[in-house]
Amino acid sequence: MQIKRLAPTRILRFSLILALSLLGSIAARGQCSQVISGLQFPLGITQSNQDNLLIGESGLITPNTGRISIVDPDGNRKTLIDGLPSGRNDVGDPSGPAGLFIRGRTLYVVIGVGNSVLAGPFPGSNIPNPNPSSQLFSSVLAIHFSAAVERNTSGFTLTLADQSVLATGEKVTLSNSADESITVQLIANFPDYTPNPLPTFPPNVRASNPFDLVVVDNQVYVTDGGMNILRQVDIPSGTFSTLASFPSVPNPFFPAVGGPVIEAVPTGIRYVNGQLLVNLFSGVPFPPGFSKVQSVDPVTGAQTPFITGRKTAIDVLPLRDSDDTDYLVLQHASTGLFFGSPGQVLRFETPTDPPTVVAACLTRPSSMVLDRKTETLYVTEIGGRLLAIPIAP
Repeated sequence: MQIKRLAPTRILRFSLILALSLLGSIAARGQCSQVISGLQFPLGITQSNQDNLLIGESGLITPNTGRISIVDPDGNRKTLIDGLPSGRNDVGDPSGPAGLFIRGRTLYVVIGVGNSVLAGPFPGSNIPNPNPSSQLFSSVLAIHFSAAVERNTSGFTLTLADQSVLATGEKVTLSNSADESITVQLIANFPDYTPNPLPTFPPNVRASNPFDLVVVDNQVYVTDGGMNILRQVDIPSGTFSTLASFPSVPNPFFPAVGGPVIEAVPTGIRYVNGQLLVNLFSGVPFPPGFSKVQSVDPVTGAQTPFITGRKTAIDVLPLRDSDDTDYLVLQHASTGLFFGSPGQVLRFETPTDPPTVVAACLTRPSSMVLDRKTETLYVTEIGGRLLAIPIAP
């Protein structure tokens, strides 16, 4: 029997009860302070040129409740846009908006797998959903909005009719009662799944699951934790291709725990010094040492290990000081198998040096952004919290 990779939304299936039981004890550790709670399964965060935080939320179990929230420096939340594509994935979790990247007044948003596939007849198998709740799962959207909208908006709603228009390649302009407007555009719509027949189950498919993105010039680079690939999208034409594939490695715990291999599961991505830094989260059973940050050449797709020996690395950030660059790595969990330990922020003076622990006060963190004016790191947790952590220069 084949054991599938664990895509970023699928990771919630394991150790959930144990992780929730740790909430009280973990929250008291480290230097984390809560900015806001009640976010809806946040997976992505970025910061605008107005100093606000923009957060991608996968939504509720109800279909098409994905949203983008604006959180100001004082912790006040308002909705930029809701009604974004979302659906309950094959393990019962909400899947919709994930990674974000902002350039000027354009916000690029990755949409995850949603409910485009259903659980198959045995663990690790999937079948296509004949009635997905959106035509825009596994896609990249661009949202254009003004600084005035960001400061004052009461929010916008994307309807199913709007989604249908976007799926044809047409832009959609949304208005609200305050006579404000924003535009939404489809940049790329990836296949929701590809055939992946098994000897005992020929109809099996492998789901796509885009997780994060970065924009460089007129190219978008998108990690896909379901396909274990890095996609490249040309913004003007909307054409896309696979820039790099990330192979599986043997599972030393097989057959006791997991399948014969551990999949790569690419998650967070950054563009640093001309290279793409891709977090390889790793798959079941998520053993320590099997996760890493991989450097990928955006021209050739050639890849080399950058930071190795990690556990469930989900995001990475450079810390530049004159000619010196340190790196922050966000770990979803930090010890043992699965997720029964606190998430951590680690600091590397060089990629090969042992790290120092900046914070170990996190519960299932998913993304981070650094406010360079205040030297504050903001971290989202899938349970709905946004935390602030001071970062020394």
